Amino acid sequence: MAITTSNYQQANAWWTGVVCGMASYIDASTIVATGIALVIYQHTIGVTETEIGVMSGMLTLCIAIGAIFGGRISDRFGRRSVFLVTMLIIAIGATLLVFSTAFPLLLLGVVLAGLGTGADLPVSLSTISEAASDKNRGAIIGLSNILWTIGILSAVLIATFFGDAGRLGGQLLFGQVGVMALIVFFCRLSIPESARWRAARDERAQGITTVRADRVHIRDLLRAPYVAPFAALLVFYALTNTAANTGGQFGTYLAVNVAGISVATNSAIGLVSFPVGILFGLWFMKIVGGRHRMAFFAAGAVVLLLGYLAPAVFGFSLVTIVIMNFALAFGGAFAFEGIMKVWTQESFPTLLRSTAQGTIIAVARVIAALLAFATPALIAVSPQGLYYALSALVAIGLLVAWFTFRRRGGDQFAEEKQLEAETPAQV
Repeated sequence: MAITTSNYQQANAWWTGVVCGMASYIDASTIVATGIALVIYQHTIGVTETEIGVMSGMLTLCIAIGAIFGGRISDRFGRRSVFLVTMLIIAIGATLLVFSTAFPLLLLGVVLAGLGTGADLPVSLSTISEAASDKNRGAIIGLSNILWTIGILSAVLIATFFGDAGRLGGQLLFGQVGVMALIVFFCRLSIPESARWRAARDERAQGITTVRADRVHIRDLLRAPYVAPFAALLVFYALTNTAANTGGQFGTYLAVNVAGISVATNSAIGLVSFPVGILFGLWFMKIVGGRHRMAFFAAGAVVLLLGYLAPAVFGFSLVTIVIMNFALAFGGAFAFEGIMKVWTQESFPTLLRSTAQGTIIAVARVIAALLAFATPALIAVSPQGLYYALSALVAIGLLVAWFTFRRRGGDQFAEEKQLEAETPAQV
């Protein structure tokens, strides 16, 4: 008889979506907390500017490395073992960052937090998509985007209330990451191994030829039918994420030094835009599984591009920064990371899914990090010119995604489901 996923223990899709979606929360919270806490440590325990630069760069680099290797390991050896170990690695790294004062131990903490966070992202997303059904997969993956926004908000709120509390403020920022990692670890103990991954593994062991069991090599990503979506997602996410990362890292710098508004005012704009982003994220969850997905992507793409163009065309001011924040809240909900995650899960078979996702995340993070090194110099030359360039990159990424995915009908889950119903088991 055929090997079907019903032969294996099934996870509750929404519970899996929340618990594994916390990878996005921890990713966002770790990045924002590190950026704030290291500045606090500079003024309390004597961390130098050079050390801050090294640790910030290592965090991004280690997230990229973790994404590549975590994704590949989970495709080879299973989702569950990886997404449990990653939470423990993050917790250990956060503990070092809370209690250490010596640079080598702080650096080790950043490395562990980065590796654990990066490795967890593709694995958790694959676990979510494989636990879900065709009806709710897009919505549950979209939930991870809302958790990502909440992760940023949690770090911002801690910094708002405890940013002037000395070293304690930095410890609370890192401490909440560690506590959340431990809570997520214990919650994940209740989640079984992905039924789709186990079915693919058993089909491969028994010599049953299906797409999900047979397509396991990295070189398969460079062949039809996977090379087109793989290349498109690499370009789309790398270019749009580069612009988003620039705004995240240097938004306050541009607001204060170019637009001439205060840190408090800029922070208030950001805090107001967070609930707006969450509302649009809920809207994305509602429509992503329907036939109007690409229409919303097109609308989001236009608004996203206009958001980056506003300061480029009219200069940086209070008005253009407000316009940009709210435009990115809408456009980003429908034409950025959320839809990338959905397309990635749909475009690749089970034993390549995390590998592809990890590679896409890693490439985007490395490119963003490389640009970040040059961004201060580019701002000094022309902040508007920088945002014209970012707008061009975003436009290219959005167009590549549109022309690649606007007519793609089925997805790998549907194809695998059809094959598992038709393929007899053979030893």
